[in-house]
Amino acid sequence: MNLVLVVACALVDRDRRIAIARRPEGKPMAGLWEFPGGKVEPGERPEQALIRELREELSIDVEASCLAPFVFASHAYPEFHLLMPLYVCRRWKGIVRPREGQVVKWVSASELETYPMPPADLPLIALLRDLL
Repeated sequence: MNLVLVVACALVDRDRRIAIARRPEGKPMAGLWEFPGGKVEPGERPEQALIRELREELSIDVEASCLAPFVFASHAYPEFHLLMPLYVCRRWKGIVRPREGQVVKWVSASELETYPMPPADLPLIALLRDLL
């Protein structure tokens, strides 16, 4: 089974809310909510990939020193196995503006479970709730 490495970020604002994005139509798992991030390209470190993805997807600039490794998800989908480190970030430059057709919402950790999410993201909810 193919191993796919993706990175994700729990962006946390001053009100302790977390940014989640709804996957746009036409993408796998369209309509589900997820933590921003994406695939790690060959030769890229996870932090580099996350900084690139946050700039491309949300128009924000993040320094590697502001990415705190938090937890990881390991999930077997039918077509591949996903390994996803989740970082927490509380500082960035710019205003979060979606650039790839996705909708972004800021929600409290206790509200996360009310949004349909990919199976790999679900175990992360309780850990974020405990953190915040």
